[in-house]
Amino acid sequence: MHYDFRPRGVCARMIHIDLDDDRQTIEAISFDGGCAGNLSAISKLVRGMSVDQVIGLLEGNTCGRRPTSCADQMTRGLREAQAAEGDVVLESPYTFREMSF
Repeated sequence: MHYDFRPRGVCARMIHIDLDDDRQTIEAISFDGGCAGNLSAISKLVRGMSVDQVIGLLEGNTCGRRPTSCADQMTRGLREAQAAEGDVVLESPYTFREMSF
């Protein structure tokens, strides 16, 4: 099941979430925008983990003075993805490859 989540208050512009059919395990996550190296590492680390385990580890994580972070926003997206019906895809004008760093 695919779900696109638009984060708020962080540098990432979109989080793409793929869960298994029972919506309990993360198959893949990718980010548009944000810190490319860190978010790529997070994506690799959470692949195959349970949604609940990732939420327990990363929910509430902050970035500098911000009250949230890309990892925290990802947990919010995971909750929404679990609750969504069917695939939810938001249109994004950018892809990760189109960004220059």
